Amino acid sequence: MFKYHCLNPISTVGLEKFSDQYVKTENLEEADGILVRSAAMHDMELPKNLVAIARAGAGVNNIPLDKCAEKGIVVFNTPGANANGVKELVIAGMLLASRDVSGGIEWVKENAADENIAKDAEKAKKNFAGTEIEGKKLGIIGLGAIGVKVANVAKHLGMEVYGYDPYVSVDAAWNLSRDVKHVLNVEEIYTECDIITIHVPLMDATKGMINQEALDKMKEGVILLNFARDLLVDEKAVLEALKAGKVRKYVSDFPNPTTAGQAGCIVIPHLGASTEESEDNCAVMAVKQMKNYLENGNIVNSVNYPSCDMGICAQAGRVAVFHKNIANMITKFTACFGENNINISDMTNKSRGEVAYTMLDIEQPASAEIIEKLQSIDGVFRVRVVK
Repeated sequence: MFKYHCLNPISTVGLEKFSDQYVKTENLEEADGILVRSAAMHDMELPKNLVAIARAGAGVNNIPLDKCAEKGIVVFNTPGANANGVKELVIAGMLLASRDVSGGIEWVKENAADENIAKDAEKAKKNFAGTEIEGKKLGIIGLGAIGVKVANVAKHLGMEVYGYDPYVSVDAAWNLSRDVKHVLNVEEIYTECDIITIHVPLMDATKGMINQEALDKMKEGVILLNFARDLLVDEKAVLEALKAGKVRKYVSDFPNPTTAGQAGCIVIPHLGASTEESEDNCAVMAVKQMKNYLENGNIVNSVNYPSCDMGICAQAGRVAVFHKNIANMITKFTACFGENNINISDMTNKSRGEVAYTMLDIEQPASAEIIEKLQSIDGVFRVRVVK
């Protein structure tokens, strides 16, 4: 029996995927797994029983990844599950920035009592005239699940699309329209594009990447869209660029005191993935990944451990070891079983940076003594008996 805890409301469509082997608990200390959306976990005391955290969404900056890795806690996210919802809002943001629809709507509200509003609207509408997006150059920084979808829609809207991503995956490349120009230097996006949208994860390397230096290289009147993370952009520099006319509009899905209510800023209250469909998709994906890990030890879409899949265990036992990615670890693991005359029928070892994950299928159940020996090996974070 497994116990899970929800730090945020999680769609029932996803929770219904749990079998009768699972029980929801309100007591965090009992949880084998945690489902989370936006709850901050950095200052949280992690329970000793906890082995998995599933984020129903893509961003994981609210979770202490390194701390979890050192405790042998696998952190999952759900890349692509909310991509369509974000994609649609990016397109909406592009249109709102190109055509002053919001300004026009506000004018109508302000003049609601005017009996001649229809006639007066014909005179006023010139103040809200904009430009069409067809024929414009769109630059997409980051060709992940969202970036690819935005690129493909933009091509259908008649835009000339430039894409930059030095780490584009094979799956993304297959799904990307062949008409998208894949550039090798982000500066080409800055210098060539009329509209730029950013879709990269927040890391030390990407924090503040849209800075004054980048802005200086951009075309006059560029439109910037940020539906990834606010800290990717130096927003104070963007405000200065808006005042100078360098930037025409800045669209952000992350309200904060810097941009809220500022001229030239269209700030949306973090609605990117706030659709019923996105929340359902993320919940279903998160639950499936957690189940596969808890029941089989398989890791899919982890952000702090390598992907590893050995299917369903057909042997008497399966043991998973979380450890440092250093030499001679496998020899030490196999020796523990060999000394006890337990045959290893199958094994896999995967690494990710400084951490590694090893699964071993064995022909007899592992005793408490063997598990204790494995746990005592220098460099081992955690040993988990899957079966």
